[in-house]
Amino acid sequence: MSGIVDRRFDAVRDAFAENFAVHGELGAAVCVVVDGRTVVDLWGGFRDLGSTLPWQGDTLVNVFSVGKAFVAATFARLVGRGLVDYDAPVAAYWPEFAAGDKGAVTIRQVLSHASGLPALRRRMEPGAMLHPRAMHEALAREVPWWAPGTAHGYHVNTFGFLAGAVVERVTGRTLGTYLREELCGPIDADVHVGLRADDLARVAQFRWPIDPPPEVEPEGLVGMDLMRYNAYWNPSGLSGAGVVNTRAWRQAEIPSTNTHATARGVARMFEVLGAGGRAGDHDIVPGAALTEAVAEETVGHDLVLERPSRFGLGFQLTQPERPIGRSPRGFGHFGAGGSLGYCDPEDALAFAYVTNDMGPRWQNPRNQGLTAAIRDSLG
Repeated sequence: MSGIVDRRFDAVRDAFAENFAVHGELGAAVCVVVDGRTVVDLWGGFRDLGSTLPWQGDTLVNVFSVGKAFVAATFARLVGRGLVDYDAPVAAYWPEFAAGDKGAVTIRQVLSHASGLPALRRRMEPGAMLHPRAMHEALAREVPWWAPGTAHGYHVNTFGFLAGAVVERVTGRTLGTYLREELCGPIDADVHVGLRADDLARVAQFRWPIDPPPEVEPEGLVGMDLMRYNAYWNPSGLSGAGVVNTRAWRQAEIPSTNTHATARGVARMFEVLGAGGRAGDHDIVPGAALTEAVAEETVGHDLVLERPSRFGLGFQLTQPERPIGRSPRGFGHFGAGGSLGYCDPEDALAFAYVTNDMGPRWQNPRNQGLTAAIRDSLG
């Protein structure tokens, strides 16, 4: 283990060490910022599956759905600058999207997972997720699985493609480029959707314990069961299984799923978001739009996850089953494998944990131990 810890947060160091000793951690990093000061910046373990290459402070790793928070921040910036309206129809920016009786679906419904588009019905070609244009075109043709706005269900992988298609049409830049140039770059947040070639050497391999399913239509699944399956596995590499360690995956733009970041980078962005979206002279996310983005929009039974979930406009919000921070104002996003980024404005705290091992997706003892240690340290 390497890095620094303020003595007040020794419990976080102990919990981080326990993740390796007890919970099978391969490689990971954790960063905590309080009142603008980094109080924890730790890393340890290995960045390769053979356990030969030590994790470094600038190691990048796939943080999966933590990236949805950065998509949410991107839209808050666009709304705050008058380029997008949360209540406007998606088709106002992306006319082809109106097909399939979706002309009234709004940006708000997409960002709050209420648009009814968590999956594609038609079987996609293998590797289609590596080609955003193909995913955009398929989503434009798709018919919602439920009446938009009447329920919500986690848009596991489609969220980023839907958002990316709008960003590209509004700004003339891909979501990954806009994120780098307008949000992350100005504040030195080491967060990327679509890695450039000179960053590939810093990327940790990800340990994924199962193979992807066959690239065929699943037998016997219909209706909502088919929807839930396809949300993760159409095409079968959609969630990253079988391709997560390839150059093609790392350099593609899959905003829901293949964001790569350091713990420092995630914490830096949440530090700024927790402070109202401004960093020095940089108004990264205008405050009024951010306030709207972190207000509760959907809550209760999730048709995809089949358990309770709670969302703002792209951000996950704290809930009893899965707390984010100590106060009701905490917001952020979890990622597959246990990665987590969040801020709690009441504590002026930003937190990031990144890992290269696919641990439990729902109740993960590694991030739970770290967040419990933070609560204990804050007193």
